[in-house]
Amino acid sequence: MSLPRPEYPRPQFVRNEWINLNGEWEFEFDDARTGEREGWHRGAPLSRRITVPFCPQSKLSGIGETGFHDVVWYRKQVDIPAEFRQDKRVLLHFGAVDYDATVWVNGTQAARHSGGHTPFSADITPLLDEHGRADIVVKAVDYHKDMTLPRGKQYWKEHSASIFYTRTTGIWQTVWLEAVPDIHLSHVKMTPDIDTNEIGIRVFVAGEPAGRDVLLHTLVTYQGETVAEETRRIEHEETRFRIGLHDYNDHSEGRWWSPGRPNLYDVRFTLLQAGTETDRVESYFGMRKISIEDGRICLNNRPYPLKMVLDQGYFPDGVLTAPTDDALRQDVELTKAMGFNGARKHQKIEDPRYLYWADRLGLLVWGEMANACAYSEQYVRRMTSEWQEAVERDYNHPSIVAWVPINESWGVPNILVDEFQQQHALAMYHLTRSLDGTRPVISNDGWEHVKSDICTIHDYESRREVLAERYASVESAVGSRPARRWIHVPGFPYEGAPIVVSEYGGISFKKSDWEGWGYSAATNEEDFLERYRAVTEPLIDSPHVQGFCYTQLTDVEQEINGLLTYDRKPKVPLEQIKEINDTFK
Repeated sequence: MSLPRPEYPRPQFVRNEWINLNGEWEFEFDDARTGEREGWHRGAPLSRRITVPFCPQSKLSGIGETGFHDVVWYRKQVDIPAEFRQDKRVLLHFGAVDYDATVWVNGTQAARHSGGHTPFSADITPLLDEHGRADIVVKAVDYHKDMTLPRGKQYWKEHSASIFYTRTTGIWQTVWLEAVPDIHLSHVKMTPDIDTNEIGIRVFVAGEPAGRDVLLHTLVTYQGETVAEETRRIEHEETRFRIGLHDYNDHSEGRWWSPGRPNLYDVRFTLLQAGTETDRVESYFGMRKISIEDGRICLNNRPYPLKMVLDQGYFPDGVLTAPTDDALRQDVELTKAMGFNGARKHQKIEDPRYLYWADRLGLLVWGEMANACAYSEQYVRRMTSEWQEAVERDYNHPSIVAWVPINESWGVPNILVDEFQQQHALAMYHLTRSLDGTRPVISNDGWEHVKSDICTIHDYESRREVLAERYASVESAVGSRPARRWIHVPGFPYEGAPIVVSEYGGISFKKSDWEGWGYSAATNEEDFLERYRAVTEPLIDSPHVQGFCYTQLTDVEQEINGLLTYDRKPKVPLEQIKEINDTFK
């Protein structure tokens, strides 16, 4: 059997020495919760087999059981090559495990992590036996019925319904090993500045470099041409510096990143100790700027209309996990083929490989947290911790141009009247801004904003004349009540933020065997296109709407309101959607 998802899983931080651990693992449900007491973590054989990185609810996992199993176990025995162990540290990485994960290696705990969508790793070097063998055991605990769990669209009932879909439990992104020296790069943050033609760099080094004669060599190239190069001494775990890009003579503005011209710079970071190379990481960045100027959304200092589509990121056979890297690329390509320049990844912290293709092919992305449904102090702890990890993981992607910690008051259902929930949403706005001052933040997408850099509105009205009247002025737009919700929480007034209708449409059109629903229904292709025009053209024609996000890219389980079927077949010719979208300039 070929290795599933064989591509390098962390495209913004690439090393050559790595081993993909996807494929067959031993597996067991632990409904009685006896596994730890019975010593499963000490290498006891498990009776079933699962294909990682697909969750047990998915067909591609080889299991396909969608009932409630809150505790699952995995086991894999790995022989670490000698070249990985010779004067090296062996790191074990998990792209994402839903939700609480405990990892043992040869019977000793190596890592614990909470959060179903963000990565974690462990240095397992001291846990290997003398032959370099690693008996890796993972216990994942999910909380299917806990409404305070940040879960996104995963349903807490047995069968999917309404806007909720099949659950994901356990490992659902790639697991891999890599070899690093004692002193190695652990993380890099890159901040482009098109106004000065510089890249700001923060380098984080593990292994106590102080007094160890450690140098960092940074090489930046554009299409093979060197545009910046310098060497710095590393004395601390974190080093900050800026590098000017020497490409003024070739009209550097032409090298900025945008959906129309997704230009990328390659960068190589090399650590040298006593003159010898010890660690090398390959990465890339895009010179682009997203800003709000005089109430307008600007890309690279020019007003830029947002033509986005809502993308749930679900797949028929893989649930949250794309079956292949090509499937992720195809989603970006199909989005662009319909004339959209952006995607709002909805209720999911997306696979980094999707963001890689958005970077490479040119697609704006709004990064959104997978929300909970109810508020509690435990929810706040879970939410803030995982969201910080998400922002850190995806900071370098030029495609990401906005952050959405909360959507439609999920997790804060009483925000209109509850001061605690209002302050939480406000805190999430300021927390996100404190982590990233380069991108706008939406505190509560769709309605009941407390403070947002963009005023977003969710509006599933289907009548052209109503939409035209509603968005004829700023006052009527901000004063509207789609879904009978206030756009702003009383006491948090509208302060001139750009207006984006970040959910609308949702026209159902059955073109497959799937049964389902939408916000309005089309009977044939001609009817569908007319309905699409009726809800889109009033937004395009409004001088006050600076962007829209159509619901949605694909059908998902019982929802048949996609522009594509669940298996990514167009319901109408793509160029006909593009023709309508292209009028928004």
